[in-house]
Amino acid sequence: MNFYVATSIAYVNAEPHIGYALELVQADVLARHRRLRGEQVRFQTGTDDNAFKNVTAARAARVDVHDFVKGNAARFAALREPLDLSYDDFVSTSSDPRHFAGVEKLWRASAERGDFYRKSYTGYYCSGCEAFVTEPYCPEHGTKAEIVTEENWFFRLSKYQDQILHALEHDIRIEPEARRNEVLSFVRSGLSDISVSRPAARSNGWGIPVPGDPSQVIYVWWDALANYITTLGDSFDQWWRDGEQVHVIGKGIIRFHAVYWPALLLSAGLPLPKTIFVHEYLTSHGAKISKSSGVRVSPVDLIDKYGVDAVRWWLLREPAKLGDTDFTEERLVDRSDGDLANGVGNLFNRVRGLAGGSIPTGPSIDLASKVDAALHDFDFRAATAAIVAAVDEANRLIETTRPWELSGPERDEVLARLGGACRTIAHELAPFLPSGADRVLNESRAFPRLADRKETAQASSAT
Repeated sequence: MNFYVATSIAYVNAEPHIGYALELVQADVLARHRRLRGEQVRFQTGTDDNAFKNVTAARAARVDVHDFVKGNAARFAALREPLDLSYDDFVSTSSDPRHFAGVEKLWRASAERGDFYRKSYTGYYCSGCEAFVTEPYCPEHGTKAEIVTEENWFFRLSKYQDQILHALEHDIRIEPEARRNEVLSFVRSGLSDISVSRPAARSNGWGIPVPGDPSQVIYVWWDALANYITTLGDSFDQWWRDGEQVHVIGKGIIRFHAVYWPALLLSAGLPLPKTIFVHEYLTSHGAKISKSSGVRVSPVDLIDKYGVDAVRWWLLREPAKLGDTDFTEERLVDRSDGDLANGVGNLFNRVRGLAGGSIPTGPSIDLASKVDAALHDFDFRAATAAIVAAVDEANRLIETTRPWELSGPERDEVLARLGGACRTIAHELAPFLPSGADRVLNESRAFPRLADRKETAQASSAT
């Protein structure tokens, strides 16, 4: 099986925050898990460089927009090492020649179908969404929309309503179910044609020009959505036509991925995406963590302070499948100490001590099927809970058998069972904590208690 997983591509008008790290880590786990099962995997992420908000941010910073975008895009690419990511391709839409050519090709395919027409339009425009909205205030950002009058190219979205509805009902999987129902309700209420270009003068020409009409640039969302296939080249059939694809996205952009993107593909005569997984938001004291809100938590700063294992584990163990999750450093420390230091690490140290310094070999435990089932449902909380449950069960085995009181074959059998459990746990832990899973088999302090580190740092600063 060929498995292709892709995140949304990030706006680069500000530095990356922990909310986007959530998406990257979730996609990374899916990719690593499938590789662990022997599948061929492609994992792609990148940056959405051609947004008008990037032009606005560059102007505010009094920096050339090209330099501004290049510098911020590099910050997103630089998350690879601190977050321990395993992506295979990183696309920057303003500088990747594959993307520019691919977007032009898609536009021309839709144009040949007669799916574009020009008209003037006045409406409410949200700069945060880079989209026209129906109300004076944007429900996503909670900000006042500006009234914009433009003459743009429009796409005949309404033409594809029945096909999109059929695809959503039968072919495209959207998880969780509540998000699928949300999209179905939107489509059933009727689709209107959408603007898919912007005047080039408005952005000083920043963006991909409309083929045959240099006075317009292609709407950033049309441009951005295309990245999922513009990078594939000769491997298009392998990863898109014949393989399994998963889009990992935030709930605020589901309409673009579940409605507009399928419509673009239908217009171009291309296969539709197969699966869209929609994650919720992270908040801080109840406020959404995002670039536009100004509420930010740096994933790199957290990793510098607490380590990648603690940060990845919290992102996978805590956020709910439905409903936003509030982030605090205290919760991160408590979760890492409870599950990793006092849980996984303590178990492996106990078994290593009982066995004379190394983890014995032994029969595997039934953990893989539980992790598989949870990740099939994109339930990272359930998957990590299955690992924690296996740790608890192994600890109970130690307490009930008391191997330090045993000898001979009876002791050897218990230690083999414990060693097999530990090795299975480490194996299944690898997609979640790739560095930590390796260390826990070989180091006695693979997961140090963060509370101890925090208390030491506080005492040091006090003196």
